[in-house]
Amino acid sequence: MSASDFLSIIRERGFVHQMTDEPALVAHFAKGPVSAYIGFDATADSLHVGSLVQIMLLRWLAATGNRPVVLMGGGTTKIGDPSGRDETRMILTEERIAENKAGIRRAFTPFLAFGDGPGQAIMLDNDEWLAPLHYIPFLREVGRHFSVNRMLSMDSVKLRLERDQPLTFIEFNYMLLQSYDFVELNRRHGVTLQMGGSDQWGNIVLGADLVRRMDQKDAFGITAPLITTASGAKMGKTASGAVWLNAERVSPYEYWQFWRNVEDADVSKFLGLFTDMPMAEVRRLGTLAGAEVNEAKKILATEATALLHGRPAAEEAAATAHQTFVQGTAAESLPSIIHALPASLADLLVSAGLATSKGEARRLVAQNGVRLNDTSVSDAAMSVTANDLRDGAAKLSAGKKKHVLVRAG
Repeated sequence: MSASDFLSIIRERGFVHQMTDEPALVAHFAKGPVSAYIGFDATADSLHVGSLVQIMLLRWLAATGNRPVVLMGGGTTKIGDPSGRDETRMILTEERIAENKAGIRRAFTPFLAFGDGPGQAIMLDNDEWLAPLHYIPFLREVGRHFSVNRMLSMDSVKLRLERDQPLTFIEFNYMLLQSYDFVELNRRHGVTLQMGGSDQWGNIVLGADLVRRMDQKDAFGITAPLITTASGAKMGKTASGAVWLNAERVSPYEYWQFWRNVEDADVSKFLGLFTDMPMAEVRRLGTLAGAEVNEAKKILATEATALLHGRPAAEEAAATAHQTFVQGTAAESLPSIIHALPASLADLLVSAGLATSKGEARRLVAQNGVRLNDTSVSDAAMSVTANDLRDGAAKLSAGKKKHVLVRAG
């Protein structure tokens, strides 16, 4: 693959939503390797599946010999991006931001090789140039290139105002700082392309425009579509919360299960976006119907998990699922909890995360949706004791796909 293959690959695999001046961008890639960046604010100590589209964009950029730049928002996190939000983000301490940056870096290492060679990524922090800014000179040099009328027309601002939600002045400055990131990255590292989610289109266009206004250089933008499931749900969210990329937040088995449980209509799309599989094979798997779709889901789960956690962990997760769902055994690598026994079944269901409340636990039991050691139970108040343990654990199941081992403690 060559640098110029990048655009055709990401278009075929479903990554492209919008692109600035496509003919010029195609010509730009034809000249040789391109440096492109995506920014990630440090609002948590891990990224989640919702960030995978951006991570995979950087991965394909590297695979085609271009240079990915991961920009950590150590500076902009102190302000908070208003895009796609109805409420003001919580202001984090510098110590918390530093902890979050360290955690986020771990999420990238399975996907990108960092270094100075061809196709290797670099990680930067915009606090390097934002922290020393003297605000008045910044407004004189950068702010004069921004029209308030245009800023008010941006979706991130307009939607907040239309919903009568407060937008602080510090948040209003976010688009200036993000745009200035593009200028600094262009000056320091020759970055000519910014990529991001579709909610970042306005900010990306402003950044490219600022590069042209301040330095009279070419700059481009690409956005990826907002990924939702076939039923319209936001990608990366489940009933129990976000699907995080760091293993200490979500185990390889739980991660595998997330992909195994996607909707049938999403399998082909997700194979294109979230695996490295050849598109000919993706299209073949996309034609499967009926019970065969489950095989495609298992392939998706294994390939996606292998990218993040490694092939051995992915295959172990697949084997665990096979043991659990097909053979009915309590595989040791299932998620587990330690709980004092005896305990009521309802308490254990809540503690295991299989129910959000005792009321929901009672409803699950009443609907014959709960099994203890693969045996259906009918009384949510029943006491689970040490006698229910098998080889030191009892397998608690809710529905066909959620299983947790309960150990006495």
